[in-house]
Amino acid sequence: MGRRCCRRRVLAAACLGATLLVLCAAPRSLRPAFGNRALGSSWLGGEKRSPLQKLYDLDQDPRSTLAKVHRQRRDLLNSACSRHTRRQRLLQPEDLRHVLVDDAHGLLYCYVPKVACTNWKRVLLALSGQARGDPRAISAQEAHAPGRLPSLADFSPAEINRRLRAYLAFLFVREPFERLASAYRNKLARPYSAAFQRRYGARIVQRLRPRALPDARARGHDVRFAEFLAYLLDPRTRREEPFNEHWERAHALCHPCRLRYDVVGKFETLAEDAAFVLGLAGASDLSFPGPPRPRGAAASRDLAARLFRDISPFYQRRLFDLYKMDFLLFNYSAPSYLRLL
Repeated sequence: MGRRCCRRRVLAAACLGATLLVLCAAPRSLRPAFGNRALGSSWLGGEKRSPLQKLYDLDQDPRSTLAKVHRQRRDLLNSACSRHTRRQRLLQPEDLRHVLVDDAHGLLYCYVPKVACTNWKRVLLALSGQARGDPRAISAQEAHAPGRLPSLADFSPAEINRRLRAYLAFLFVREPFERLASAYRNKLARPYSAAFQRRYGARIVQRLRPRALPDARARGHDVRFAEFLAYLLDPRTRREEPFNEHWERAHALCHPCRLRYDVVGKFETLAEDAAFVLGLAGASDLSFPGPPRPRGAAASRDLAARLFRDISPFYQRRLFDLYKMDFLLFNYSAPSYLRLL
């Protein structure tokens, strides 16, 4: 079984062309990673087991409850990809910009904004030795500083191939509308996002509020949630430029039907899933910063329900259709507060 799984992983990575990135949608079963000294990590030389090998071992152990959960998530993702995706465009190297690389621990992490990505970047900086001590002491500005963490897009196709064959790939996702509500609150509704408001909020007000006051047109500081949703649904928005990463769909950032992910973590089970990944990386002693407060999940649902309460069923349906693939691929049900036509 191990050799067959390894062949599948090699097949997915071998689809990388010399100049154009072409990633196959190979079956998503675990593949044990074998030695590859070219990357220089000790576990790649066979001195210790890699995170991917550890996950493969756990996957064979029926006593490992968390491994079973993540195996089921992989199976559900693979099944949803098979049912709901058809012919897809070829991926370019730039499509891998959100996949961060930790060569020392053999990790590939695709970050999705508003799903604890700041804390994951802090953890990766701590793992790489670029920051000392508690990851929580690393500022958000430092965590997001360009160039601090290498991206898979920075490597040549051959180097990308090696990492896809041997590294543990993971991402974290969140209920799509709760993530969208969080993005609106943090980036458009709060006063500390002035630069973001001027860039996006002013554009929304100028386009969608015909009799806006000059101050609102210039500052974009008072965007209503309904205006934000109308902006997302306006065909001109994506014609002018891609969605901002804070409200881009998770599947469009991480391409889970083209790239193989070994662990699909969820914001709703962040503490358990983060500890699972850190255990595979051999960093169980490293605490993941700031898991959600006990009422965090309920507060997130309440915020989304409150914001969507005044949105008409017609626009709720259109927005659900826009984010439908994230609901399907990551096994989220339509929220009960929606009034879908």
